[in-house]
Amino acid sequence: MIGFTRINHIHICVAKHRLEEARLFYTDVMGLRQIHRPEVFPEPGHWFAVGDIELHIGVEDPHPLTIRHSAFEVADLDAARAQLEKHGITINEEPVIPGRIRFSFLDPFGNRMELLQCL
Repeated sequence: MIGFTRINHIHICVAKHRLEEARLFYTDVMGLRQIHRPEVFPEPGHWFAVGDIELHIGVEDPHPLTIRHSAFEVADLDAARAQLEKHGITINEEPVIPGRIRFSFLDPFGNRMELLQCL
């Protein structure tokens, strides 16, 4: 049996020519703190702290939209919504799941993200 302890990181991708734009989106709009990314990787990318896990951004040619997504729990979903809408991000309402309120959005690079607040 595998003894999981927690999720360590989530990795998303952006087109190579948009990597700096992604760094600015995730720091300036999402408010994430950029952290050190070891120099051992030959390809470019950025790492960010998201609570006690990490978000890694690498480069890859864009793929068609799928239902795959990352979901992050936030302390104040209304404040998160207001921050995203202030920056022109379209919010997509999601079906109700008992015990949580949530919405999703596409980052400017086509990655589907869900933000949720547990009740």
